[in-house]
Amino acid sequence: MQNHDYDLFVIGAGSGGVRAARMAAGFGARVAVAEDRYMGGTCVNVGCVPKKLYVYASEFGKAFKDARNFGWNSGNPPFDWATLRDNKKTEISRLNAIYDKLLAGVQADVINGRARIVDAHTVAVGEQRYTAGKILIATGGWPHIPEFPGSEHAISSNEVFDLERFPQRLAIVGGGYIAVEFAGIFNGLGAQVTQLYRGPLFLRGFDADIRAHAAQEIRKTGVDLRFEVNVESIATASGGLQVELTDGTAIEVDTVLYATGRKANLQGLGLESVNVKLREDGTIDVDDDYRTSEPSIFALGDVTGGMELTPVALAEGMSFARRQFGGLENTVDYDFIPTAVFCQPNIGTVGFTEEEARARFGRIRLFKSTFKPMKHTISGRDEKTFMKLIVDQASDRVVGVHMMGPDAGEIMQGIAIAMRAGATKAAFDSTIGIHPTAAEEFVTMREPWSED
Repeated sequence: MQNHDYDLFVIGAGSGGVRAARMAAGFGARVAVAEDRYMGGTCVNVGCVPKKLYVYASEFGKAFKDARNFGWNSGNPPFDWATLRDNKKTEISRLNAIYDKLLAGVQADVINGRARIVDAHTVAVGEQRYTAGKILIATGGWPHIPEFPGSEHAISSNEVFDLERFPQRLAIVGGGYIAVEFAGIFNGLGAQVTQLYRGPLFLRGFDADIRAHAAQEIRKTGVDLRFEVNVESIATASGGLQVELTDGTAIEVDTVLYATGRKANLQGLGLESVNVKLREDGTIDVDDDYRTSEPSIFALGDVTGGMELTPVALAEGMSFARRQFGGLENTVDYDFIPTAVFCQPNIGTVGFTEEEARARFGRIRLFKSTFKPMKHTISGRDEKTFMKLIVDQASDRVVGVHMMGPDAGEIMQGIAIAMRAGATKAAFDSTIGIHPTAAEEFVTMREPWSED
């Protein structure tokens, strides 16, 4: 590789790309990273990090109300959108600088601009060309807004964090993580939120009980949740935007947020110049080494169509660098990857859904529990926590855990460790709980809800 400018040229400075670059440089590789937008990628700038900050902000309004029955006459202070938005910008700028320092610390070159692949070993950024022994594509995904009459009036999750004015009336189209989370955020901040989903029930891919419980609880918070309906058209109106729906009704809102999916961010990348095979959905086809059909070109993270989670991209970046530059056998185990939806209340899940477990294991045992969180026995809030354990009948191994309730994501991280270690229901039962907590319910569920 000494004949090339670099051993590794990474396109995209998101979670996966930066991790791969840092690890490869740590093994002694000469590395360059090209980024045309912002350091840290979607997660840091218009994804996980600002979203979680906005979730925190949205929960204060509920906390003020809950505090009254605990003796705190906190009133109902007004919310200032500009303060949240601008403080978020300051924090993101700090994180951008950290990513720059991380790459500088391992002597990786950062090249600002959109990279374009010229051939199997050459990348152009602007007029400058660079050669590399290996090229890694880590450009992630990009929000997709379908074309329909008035679609130009809709915004995506890229723009919603930095709106000039707070939308008092917001329509959100979609039923995945992003749509559900933003419905909770803006509802909590005081907006009138209508969420539209074309299917019979949102959060496709999650356990059916969690999906049903989420619909029930989210409606309680005040979100106008409408299923089996889609947008027909959007037009400007005197008071904002007129949204015509497929069920014949119409709503008037200030802003329409589309969160109906993301596509691989490959525009202008020059893939037509090389032998990189794409799947039907537009993602890059790779093997277990993250190698494309062009032997010197690799891809990882969301651009390959796998689990669109930051920790997965990080793990893939580490695995790629260790195998390609460290001479180490390191693979990513995609079983029992925990995830959370930061709706309100939160969803945390790891392992198989009930439907998947039945197909995989045949006979299973189910344990379910629904209860009011201890805090709300005094606050008066009408909110219920739901928990579910799925157990393989033959081995007694816990193969699925699902929860909707406060701190579900925090709780599920610890449970994921136990499940990866092969914890059985007997192990759960023999574990002494922490009292009083919601988490202890997972180790005190003794009577099965059903057995197959």
